[in-house]
Amino acid sequence: MFRTIEISEPRFEAEGLRYVTVKSAALRHRADLALFVPHQATSSANLPLVILLHGVYGSHWAWALKGGAHRTAARLIDAHEIPPMVLAMPSDGLWGDGSGYFKHPGADFEKWIVNEVPTAAREAAPALGEASPLFISGLSMGGFGALRLAGKYPDTFRAAGGHSSITRFEQFKLFVEEPLELYGCSADDQSAFNTLIRNRDRLPPLRFDCGTEDPLLECNRELTRELNQAGIPHVYEEFPGGHSWPYWETHLADMLRFFARQLKAGLAR
Repeated sequence: MFRTIEISEPRFEAEGLRYVTVKSAALRHRADLALFVPHQATSSANLPLVILLHGVYGSHWAWALKGGAHRTAARLIDAHEIPPMVLAMPSDGLWGDGSGYFKHPGADFEKWIVNEVPTAAREAAPALGEASPLFISGLSMGGFGALRLAGKYPDTFRAAGGHSSITRFEQFKLFVEEPLELYGCSADDQSAFNTLIRNRDRLPPLRFDCGTEDPLLECNRELTRELNQAGIPHVYEEFPGGHSWPYWETHLADMLRFFARQLKAGLAR
């Protein structure tokens, strides 16, 4: 898929983190992602792949170097709370304060996440394969992206979730400098709920949470009310905390455990 791909040298990698740069056809420029590959991956194949989407202002390093996502995953794997899994932490494409992970005029940030990131991860981590179960989650803007992409591509993801999620495109104005009309956001991509309900009979399991001191709390409460009224199964939880990395660092563990339960349920079937 990629004209060029650069993968970090294993001799210089630490704590299971691997860095990848590809020339993205979807974005029409180079793009980055960080991977966490657990040490248990050396004897495994088709490990689960979890895509973690960052929020505004961030990039591919944010989940690891601001939220310690690799350490959380390693701790849970070592404690046998979750099976070995690879984390893929891509850049959103570095448009403005945040691309929103959807298609813009001239660059398809959605295709970058759904098609190219899993392919790049498989090329950089031999423990992944075509049969690897795929999960997606994110925080704030990344939560919006993860929930919306799960609704739009329900057969692609085994489960999906979000932390402190933006739930409607209009909420981007709380965070970004760019005028919203520059995004070229289509009517179909304006609302997480509207995207989810479009494929309501095929949705993967959903989970999202929000802090009780988060400015997006009422937005998340509205989304769970909409899903309940529509009869769409999901898990919604609230915890103390705000729109901040200490909250996301803590509750990533809840999301990874949720994904592990979906894997176990799938095996039981």
